[in-house]
Amino acid sequence: MRKIIAAAAIAASLTMPLAARADSGDVEAKITSVDPATQTIVLDNGKDYHTPSEFNYEGLEPGVEVVIYYSEENGKRVIDDLEVIE
Repeated sequence: MRKIIAAAAIAASLTMPLAARADSGDVEAKITSVDPATQTIVLDNGKDYHTPSEFNYEGLEPGVEVVIYYSEENGKRVIDDLEVIE
């Protein structure tokens, strides 16, 4: 019985990092629209990304190329970090 529990614990610990990675990602694309009222940024990949409540939109406008690091929360892509590519 102890071997079965140990094997299950090892299997769970090996799959945990994969589950965490499935909920986050990054994307490089150009901005097509910025809407502070709805707290969203839409990229030319057709997907929208939600900004945190305290977010600085300065310099973000259509045509600006960015890298967005995001996580998925309740089916929404939420921005964790954003870098402007110059």
